[in-house]
Formats: sequence, C-alpha cells, structure tokens
Amino acid sequence: MSASSASLSLLQAAATAAGAQQYPAATLYVVASPIGNLADFSLRAVHALSLVDAVACEDTRVTAGLLRHLGLDKPLIAVHEHNEQSAAEKVLARLAQGERVAYLSDAGTPAVSDPGAVLAHQVRAAGHRVLPLPGASAVVTALSAAGCVGAAGPGFHFAGFLPAKGQERDSALQAALAQPCPTVLFEAPHRIEALADRLAALAPTRPVTICRELTKQFEQIDTLPAAQLPAWFSADAQRRKGEFAVVLHAPEPVGEETPGLPPEVERTLRVLTRDLPLKQAVALAAELTGAPRNALYEQALAWRQAAQEAVAGDEAAAD
Repeated sequence: MSASSASLSLLQAAATAAGAQQYPAATLYVVASPIGNLADFSLRAVHALSLVDAVACEDTRVTAGLLRHLGLDKPLIAVHEHNEQSAAEKVLARLAQGERVAYLSDAGTPAVSDPGAVLAHQVRAAGHRVLPLPGASAVVTALSAAGCVGAAGPGFHFAGFLPAKGQERDSALQAALAQPCPTVLFEAPHRIEALADRLAALAPTRPVTICRELTKQFEQIDTLPAAQLPAWFSADAQRRKGEFAVVLHAPEPVGEETPGLPPEVERTLRVLTRDLPLKQAVALAAELTGAPRNALYEQALAWRQAAQEAVAGDEAAAD
C-alpha cells in the first residue's frame, strides 16, 4: 500500500470512529500529540485535525511532518514560548470568524510542560470554547511504568524541568525530594549525569525510575536506588542520549512512630542547624521536607546534646 493510500485509509478509519461526535465551530482544539510513537495518536485527534481550518503549533516543522504523515495540509501558525502572548491574537482572529483551530506542542499534551496555557487562557477570556483531545503524556506514561508504592497518600507531583544550574537548581531538586508523593522530573541529555550525581548525594537510598526515549524504538525504563545512578549512566554511553522523564519515588512515610528520619531529611536538617538557631532550623526543615516538626526538633536537640557531651568529655580529658 502506498503512503497516500495508507493516509487515506487512516483518515477514513478516523472519520468512521469519531465522525459522529461534535466538533463545534469557533473552538480551539487542544490536541495531545505522540511523544515518540506515531501509532499512539488517537483517531479522534486525527479526525479533528482533518476538520480544523488552521493548526497552531509549537514548531511548524515538527507539526508539518506530522500532518504529512496523516495526509493533511493545513495553514500553520507558530505559537511557542517566545511569542505565545502575541501569536494568540492570530488564533483569536480566526476563532472570531467561526473557524476551528487546533493547537499542538511538539510532543505530548500542550500546557503541561510545553506552551499552550497562555493560548487557552486567552481563548477562554475572549469567550470561545477550548476543547481538549487527550492523548500521550510523558508524565503519566512514566508513572504508569514506575510502580511507585508506599507513598504517604495518593497523587503525584510534577516538577517539570529543573532550573539549569546554581543554587536555584539545587533548591528545586531538594524541594522535589521533600515531596511526600512520587515526583516526575524532565531532564535534557546534557544534564542527566549531573542530576544523577546530585540525587546519589542527596538521597542515596531513594528508588528512582529512569525513563529514556519513552514510546520510541530504543525506549528504556529502569528503577534503581539513587546511589547507583552514576554507575548506571557510566556503564553505557547510549544511556545518556535522548529525552528523559525521571520518577522520584515517594520517601518512606515519616511519622511519630517511625524511628529516625530519612537520610535526605537528616541531611537537610544538619545543613540548617549548622548555620541557624535550632528553632528556626527546625521550622525551615519542616517546611522544606514535610517531616513532622516534633521529630525534627527531637533529632536536632539530640545532636546538640551529643555535641555538648563530646565537648565536655574533651575538656575533662584535657584537665
């Protein structure tokens, strides 16, 4: 079967499966695109794209390729992080004329870690409808394979891409580790080893699921303690290539009945008590880690008493 025949068959299948549904005019269709495997695109999304009058997108080159694969040719409007505010006016003008407009980011669900939120907000503010067409999401895909158990409660935290460098990056990572639920991060290949090194230092026993090139031909998903991450990446150069979704499993629940504190919580408390008054250090540690304040206070007080006893012992020995 030729490529054109395959595209026609796909469009016909999409029309058969989704053609009876409502596709109102003057509506922005927020369309989740595949994160790697084109076969993950829904028939409803394919049919909606065949109906719209124009397609707004994060990168016209990426979306043009996707439309060619579907056998479609639509006017494209570039709407990305650098022009989303102004480019939304072009979309609004079309909607005001009663047209249907789709919006796609390069991969996955728009407005999660990609542009789209500003556009959706402006469209709604102008009185037009925003209709989501759900589909692939690297966040949910990673979580579904991570097998996270033992969290203090339901749900998860999505941190997206951490700041590129400096104290801001380290603070964001520590805040992610302090979440009582699983946390999903995105990371670029040129920073993944630095992330692995930092996780190994901050939370060596924490299970971490590395999801590389999700849904693509060389997809790789592995779970291991953070302490083993640097060696895992060093063992094979291929593991450092591609796009990464990283799942930090939830820390062990901390409660009054739990002896001791998790290593990452202790580490945060030690740093703070080194430079701050005890009560202030405990209050800040509780805010950063979510650990019970009384447990933090007891641990900090025990450290102080141990330090005082050690000093007293040294002085006695010197006399």
